[in-house]
Amino acid sequence: MPLHGARAAALLAWVNSTKVCADPLDDLSQLRDCSVFIRIINKIHRSEEGESVLEQPLPERISFIRGFLQKHCKHKSAAENLVSAQELLEGEELALAKVAVLLLYHTSMSCKSPGDWNEFDYNTQVELASVLKFVLDNEESLNENLETFLQRKAPLSSSSASSSSSEEHSPLLSLPHKREVRFLELQKIASSSGANNMLPGPPSSPMGDVMQTPQFQLRRLKKQLAVERENRDELEVELAENRKLLTEKEAQITMMQQRIDRLALLNEKQAADQLEPKEMEELREKNESLMVRLHEALKQCQDLKTEKGQMDRKINQLSEENGDLSFKLREIASHLVQLQEALNELSEEHNAALAQSQEKQGQLESELRDALQEKKCSEEKIEILQGKISLLEDQLAKLGDCSAQKGEVMGDILQLEELKQEVSSLAAKGAELQATVLRLEEEKQLREAALQSERGRFEEEKQQLGGLVASLQSSLSESHQARERLERDLRAREAGEPR
Repeated sequence: MPLHGARAAALLAWVNSTKVCADPLDDLSQLRDCSVFIRIINKIHRSEEGESVLEQPLPERISFIRGFLQKHCKHKSAAENLVSAQELLEGEELALAKVAVLLLYHTSMSCKSPGDWNEFDYNTQVELASVLKFVLDNEESLNENLETFLQRKAPLSSSSASSSSSEEHSPLLSLPHKREVRFLELQKIASSSGANNMLPGPPSSPMGDVMQTPQFQLRRLKKQLAVERENRDELEVELAENRKLLTEKEAQITMMQQRIDRLALLNEKQAADQLEPKEMEELREKNESLMVRLHEALKQCQDLKTEKGQMDRKINQLSEENGDLSFKLREIASHLVQLQEALNELSEEHNAALAQSQEKQGQLESELRDALQEKKCSEEKIEILQGKISLLEDQLAKLGDCSAQKGEVMGDILQLEELKQEVSSLAAKGAELQATVLRLEEEKQLREAALQSERGRFEEEKQQLGGLVASLQSSLSESHQARERLERDLRAREAGEPR
C-alpha cells in the first residue's frame, strides 16, 4: 500500500529543513543510502560521531542508525522491531518514513521550540503535528499502528471521503477525543473573557499547539531526566575506572618503594663490603633515578587523589540535583494530573454555565421586552384616561350650576371616579412593571458578574500550571549545565593525564 502523500511530503520537508544536504530532496527514495539520517543524528548531538560511519558500507550505516534509535527510544525492543534492517537495505519507502518519524519525534523532544516550526507552511505543520501527536498517543503500540498511519487509507464513499479529508487537514481534531483541555483551548477561553494573560500568547502554529500541551511537556521533561540519569551513570563508571587506575598507581608506588628499600639495604651491604667506586656510582644513579620516579609517582598519586575528591564532590552534587529533579518531576506530574482534572471539571462547569446563562439571558431579555411593552401600553392608557378626566372635569364645571341636569352631572362624577380608580390601578401596575424591569436588569448583571468570576478562576489555574512547567524546565537546565561542566573537567583531565 503506498504512503500517505501529504504525510510523506511533510516528513521530507522536515528532513530538508535540517539543512544537512546541499540540495533539497524531492522524494523519500533519495534517503535510501541513509547518509542524510546519519548527518541529522550528528546535528542533533552536535558531534561528529557518525562521520566515520559515512565512509562505511550501507549495512554498517543502517546498524549505526538502528543503534541510535534503540538507545534513545522509550522501548528499545520496540524500536528494534519497528525498523527492519532488511527493509532499509532494500530501500523501502515505508521503512525510510519510519526512521524519519522517529528522528522527528526525538528532535522535537530534544531541541526544537514552538517558534522554530514557523518556517513551515500551515498544511505541512498540520501533518507534522499529526505525526508527533500520533507517536505521543501510541508509544506502546507503534509496531502495530505506525505502518497503517503512514500508508494511504482505502477509498471511501463521497460523504465519508469528505469527512476523512476534513480530518486529515485537522489532525488535532481528528484524534480520539479525551476530556483533557489543551493549553490553546484554555487561552482561547481566557482571551474571550477579556482577562489579562500573564503567560505568552497562544502558539500560532499546529506544531506549537502540540508542543504546548501538558502531555508533551511532561514527556519532554521525563526524557531529559532520563538523559541526565544516563549521563550520571556514565560519569560514575568513569569515576570507577579512575579509582581503579589510582589503585594501580598506588600499587606501583608501593612496589617502587619496596625496590628502593631493597636497594638501600643493598647499598648498605655493599658499602660494608667496600665495593668498588664504579659500582657504587651506578647504584647511586639507580637510586636517584628511582627516587625521582618515586617523587613523580607520588605527585601523580596526590593529583589523582585531589581530582578524585573533586570528582566525588561533583558526582554527589549531580546526584543530589538529579534526586531533587526526580522529586520535582514526580511532584509536578502529580500536580499536573490534579490540575488537569480540575481544569476538565472547570471546563465542563463553564460550558454548562455558559449554556444555562445564554438560555437564562434569552429568557430575561424576553421578559424584559414584554414588561417594557406592557409598561408602554399602561403609560398610553394612563395618558388617555387623564385626558378623559380633564374633559369630564371641564364638563362638570360647566354643568354644576344647572339643577335640571343634576342627574347627568352625578353620572359623570361616577363615571369620573371610575376613571380615577383605573388610572390609580394602571399607575400601580406601571410601578410594579418598573420594579420587574429593575429586577430583571439586576439579575442579568449578577449573572454576567458570576461568569466573569468563573473565567478569572479558570485563567488563574492555567497560569499556575504554566509556572510549574517553567520552574521544572529551569531546574533541568541548571542540572544540564552542571553535567556539561563536569564533562569538560573530565575531558581536560584525560587530555593532560599520561597513560
